[in-house]
Amino acid sequence: MQLQDKKILTAVGMMSGTSMDGIDVAMISSDGESFLERGGASVFDYSPGFRKKLEQALVDAATLKHRNRRSGILVEVEIELGQHHAAALSTFMAKLGVKREEIDLIGLHGHTVLHRPHKGLTVQLGDGQQLADTIGIPVVYDMRAQDMAHGGQGAPLVPVYHQALAASLPAAFRNKIPLAFVNIGGISNITYIGPNGELMAFDTGPGNALIDQWVQNHAGIPFDQDGAIAAEGAIIETIVEQYLVQVFFKETIPKSLDRNDFNALNSGLASLEDGARTLAHVTAAAIFKACDHLPETPKLWIICGGGRKNPSIMADLKSLANKSGGSVISAEQAELNGDALEAEAWAYLAIRSIKGLPLTFPKTTGCRQAVTGGKLAMPAL
Repeated sequence: MQLQDKKILTAVGMMSGTSMDGIDVAMISSDGESFLERGGASVFDYSPGFRKKLEQALVDAATLKHRNRRSGILVEVEIELGQHHAAALSTFMAKLGVKREEIDLIGLHGHTVLHRPHKGLTVQLGDGQQLADTIGIPVVYDMRAQDMAHGGQGAPLVPVYHQALAASLPAAFRNKIPLAFVNIGGISNITYIGPNGELMAFDTGPGNALIDQWVQNHAGIPFDQDGAIAAEGAIIETIVEQYLVQVFFKETIPKSLDRNDFNALNSGLASLEDGARTLAHVTAAAIFKACDHLPETPKLWIICGGGRKNPSIMADLKSLANKSGGSVISAEQAELNGDALEAEAWAYLAIRSIKGLPLTFPKTTGCRQAVTGGKLAMPAL
């Protein structure tokens, strides 16, 4: 039986996000539409040394003019990235006691090193064929390119999965429509689901990236663990205003960002603690500026991604939502796994890709028509 002929497929999604902290791995079974069973999930951290290579890869990728070209450290990083993914997948399967033949597909995100939607250019490191040959399981990868070929921004791709999750929320939340899923990774994005199932999505602005850069530059640590540094600081309103007047916020939707589209905060403008607290507020305020582009202000905001673990970001989000009578909850309060959700989404997208179902839509990425995507790599015999 061909993969696309199976009604229910079991897939593992693998996500290396803009926070550059590691690989998220999650397993689901789904028909790519309404049926969805979520399985196990794990996170595999990158070493500090490999994080530095990824940071250099962002620098080397900045001059790329073609999505398939590799220069500088990119060749080395792509090979090593594949090795990390294969090792993570093997460990994940062993941990769950899952055999190779029990998994139909791998959904591979890869690692985005350049995203220039206005130039029709997006670059993800991640060789699907390499992973398929190493692990012996078919891999769906390169899921953004087809959208961009049809006039889309190539991001965000997760909204169709958010739509599936919304249909299965606990009863206490099902009448809170419209609702929004917000993922706070290196950058933040929103999925809006309206009263009639209307789906809209776009990037909202910086997520954790500016905070990560700030604490790395000032304290030599990769991120503000549980928002502990921000908790000791105060918001500097003039800095917040400088970020929120940037041109990105005036652009119409759909729109998407590269990790480096917002400049790092200059070192002389704040103490370590005040800078972290101020940038946390920038993240929250930028998310709520998304309301300027929505038909209605969401009644429920479900926060996913690493940013939900920063108490300052969450407190600011709740304060802003209260002003419009809305409520903010973490993914866990909605009985979801906030660390695994994006990896789950890539598994779901891989299933949809195999079945020829749309991954993106005009109101999520700006593509001219709903479009599927992805390439299928079959393991060598």
